[in-house]
Amino acid sequence: MNESECMHVESLTELINRLIGGQALIAATLSQLRRKEGALYTKVAVKPVELKDGLRYQFAGYTDTQVQHRNLTPHEAADELSALLAGTYRQALFCAADSDYQVLISKKNKAAILKKPATKQAAPDLAHNRRKQYVLEEGEPVPFLVELGIMNAEGRVLAKKYDKFRQINRFLEMVEDVLPHLPQNRPLTIVDFGCGKSYLTFALYHYLAVREGRELNIVGLDLKAEVIRHCSELAGRLNYGRLKFLVGDIAEYNELERVDMVVTLHACDTATDAALDKAVRWGASVILSVPCCQHELFGQVESEVLEPLLSHGILKERFSALATDAIRAKLLDVMGYRTQLLEFIDMEHTPKNILIRAVRGPAGSEPEAGTGPGRLAAWQEYRAFRDFLGVRPYLERTCADLLPSTGE
Repeated sequence: MNESECMHVESLTELINRLIGGQALIAATLSQLRRKEGALYTKVAVKPVELKDGLRYQFAGYTDTQVQHRNLTPHEAADELSALLAGTYRQALFCAADSDYQVLISKKNKAAILKKPATKQAAPDLAHNRRKQYVLEEGEPVPFLVELGIMNAEGRVLAKKYDKFRQINRFLEMVEDVLPHLPQNRPLTIVDFGCGKSYLTFALYHYLAVREGRELNIVGLDLKAEVIRHCSELAGRLNYGRLKFLVGDIAEYNELERVDMVVTLHACDTATDAALDKAVRWGASVILSVPCCQHELFGQVESEVLEPLLSHGILKERFSALATDAIRAKLLDVMGYRTQLLEFIDMEHTPKNILIRAVRGPAGSEPEAGTGPGRLAAWQEYRAFRDFLGVRPYLERTCADLLPSTGE
């Protein structure tokens, strides 16, 4: 420790302004709550990030179970740091290029600032930080997010909506990955089955039509008339002219002859299978499906070998759900798709977090019965698994004409 000096809070504010104003701050951590009552976060970590609008300081607020982020301008960041140390936290560590500063604040609100040699912490790679930012960046107002109450007019994500903000961005990351598999030389047609409040439907339209400039038509379908009315009104306010919402059942929807992408999020039980059947028959290039409430196999699965597992209701329910998604993925492979099962959002937010992502190649090809050695091998794997469990799944029955003939 080279030197130490005691300063009042006003001098601490001067230190903060110097580090922020001179862009010397590499990282900061605020901890040791003055009082736990009313505190939002147990600690706050700060780092600089480079966004489209320039330098920002990302504040990460930690609770016992999660972390919430905000991106502030340099001026806002300096004010926020001063306010937090004036009223919320007793301790801070500022890491700068030349020195580190340990801040300890007494009960009388006096700050002891201990200056010591800088740690061997690398200067932040702002470009790297930017690459890790969300598809829809915080700090940039997005009209549909403002309308849906996720952002305020300045682009700040509301604390209670941060999980939804992360979910939307995770979904768009998955869409971004499959863009090369969608037709490039004509308008796209997309159907969202069971769209509900349509957070992700609006996100999809904004990303593809507004940001990417693609010509497209999106249809959101749901059974709840009041929800559809609300979504239609919102689409009108946003001037999303190619986004249409309809009341209807997945299995009975037959208004389109060709669809390029099918999205189905949390459609219950075999409604997911009905959507997958539609997608395959349309020859959809991309399928994104997050299943929910997989009950069908729970009443079918039987196996003496698995009896130690199946004899416990909660284990049988979870196993049946996983087996259902494995069966769906393998059947899609048989019918000409390349299928992945991905984590949609963190398990701490919902157990229904598996997304089935399937792409067909080449883009725009028509559905066909499973043929070729790869598909036949997948069919044999599927049948062995199905027979071991003693089940006859909905998706196999409804897609029987698209599967290899076995004489069963």
